[in-house]
Formats: sequence, structure tokens, C-alpha cells
Amino acid sequence: MKKLIIFTSIIIVLFGALAFVTTYSNSEKVKGNPYGKDTLNQATTDQLDDPNYQNQILPEELKASLEAGETQTVYFYSPTCPACQASTPVVVPLAEELGIDLKKFNLLEFQAGWNEYGIDVTPTIIHFVDGKEVKRIDSYQEEETFRTWFSELEVEK
Repeated sequence: MKKLIIFTSIIIVLFGALAFVTTYSNSEKVKGNPYGKDTLNQATTDQLDDPNYQNQILPEELKASLEAGETQTVYFYSPTCPACQASTPVVVPLAEELGIDLKKFNLLEFQAGWNEYGIDVTPTIIHFVDGKEVKRIDSYQEEETFRTWFSELEVEK
């Protein structure tokens, strides 16, 4: 019986240590994140170092930019969305190739964006001119469709 208690105690201590190490590791990853939040969804944490998910825009930054009448092209996505995971490696390099400053808006972290920008499905890319939406494309598309869409934008470079 004593062996069972000792064995169980060791297992509990190991699980506790594993939980502590995992929590500590995630909190270290989250420090200085571009979202300005103390905690992030694990799917977001997993993308922090991915070059395709840089150039994030926060809700207050986007709102201020649009209120100032600026032109923006914003990629609304969720890290848990399979269509986003398939689209991002196509869309981000394409936007860079075409000289488009594509901002990323993480709807998993900032869920108010769904209603605020009328997002029905992810991914959605919206082009704003003078602070107003002028064009949008959503869902997974082939590269050529995205290329045509981006080419039609009147972007201030």
C-alpha cells in the first residue's frame, strides 16, 4: 500500500511540475507580444514567431486609423481557422510582392471585430479608403483570385 501512495505522489508531483513548466514557458512567450495582452490563446501563441503573422494591428489602432480617414488593407483571420491557415501562406507573400502593407487583425484575440467590421467568415480582407470600406474578399481563394483582387486596389504607396 505504501508503494502505491509513493508512486501516486510521484506522479502528482511530476504532473504539477509539467503544468508549471508549461505555464511558465507560455508566459515567457507572451511577454512583449504585439497584442498588448497578458494572456493569449494557445493558437495565437503558436504563431508569434511566424513571419506570416507579423504586422498586427490592434483594434484601437485600426479604429483610430479609419477615423483619421487613412487607407488600410486589413486581413481579418483566426489562428484556429483552417481556411486562414491555408490562405495566409498565399496572401501574405503576395501582398508583400505587390507592395501592399497588409495589416493582420486577429479575431480570436479581439472578437468584437466580428461585429464591428461585419465579418461573417474568415479569412476576410477588407480594403479601406478614406476610412471607409470600399472592397472585400473572403474565404479561401486560389492565388490568382487574390492576385487579381490585390491588383485592383488603389493603394497609396
